[in-house]
Amino acid sequence: MSPETADIAIIVPMFNESDNVNPMVREVTAAFGAGSGLWELVFIDDASTDDTWERILGAQAADPRVRGLRHTRNQGQSAAVWTGIAGTRTPLLCTLDGDLQNDPADLPAMLKQLGAVDFICGHRVNRRDSWLRRISSRVARWARRAALGYDFADTGCALRAFRRTCLAGVFPFNGLHRFLPILVAGNGSKTREVPVNHRPRVAGVSKYGVWNRFGRGIFDLVGVAWYQRRRLNAVPVEDSRTRRSQ
Repeated sequence: MSPETADIAIIVPMFNESDNVNPMVREVTAAFGAGSGLWELVFIDDASTDDTWERILGAQAADPRVRGLRHTRNQGQSAAVWTGIAGTRTPLLCTLDGDLQNDPADLPAMLKQLGAVDFICGHRVNRRDSWLRRISSRVARWARRAALGYDFADTGCALRAFRRTCLAGVFPFNGLHRFLPILVAGNGSKTREVPVNHRPRVAGVSKYGVWNRFGRGIFDLVGVAWYQRRRLNAVPVEDSRTRRSQ
């Protein structure tokens, strides 16, 4: 699928997830098929050290709706998500993790709800994670609510569907992927959180732990809280030239 003709881009960051590339292609194809509009599956390889990139190239050769973008050095998940956003032109965007814990089958139903809202984010109601990660997520939710004034249950869920227009005023930074629903809501876009499926990891290893996110999470929370209080959103403007011509 040519980027110029696609309506929906499904953005999937990957880092050392070679065994998940082909299953992801199969699941996205099963979810969207040929009758759900024109779509492209965009893998962003964040400088993997295994054969993830070769698997992506193989998938692209087999299906023109698959495309790969590759970082020359490892930049993290937020950078990969932003590379996917910047490297596509579709009016509608979806994101999900490359570990197959998110279920692509949830995306079509989420996209259908974009007639009423601008941004749909998933809420993993039955998480297949350790008890420590679930508890840390609850603590993070309390901190976000206290510092930012928004009560999203699960901003860490990567399963999202949204209009490109709702990204107005959103800028890239390390940590963006965890705060995207809040930043979008802050610019006046209509958001909705919906329950989604969550599955255990069956291949590869997790790149995140509780402790390697704790300090970064606090740092990012302070930065986003400052920005939310200082951000300038668009306001209606009256043009004197237009007024005289009426």
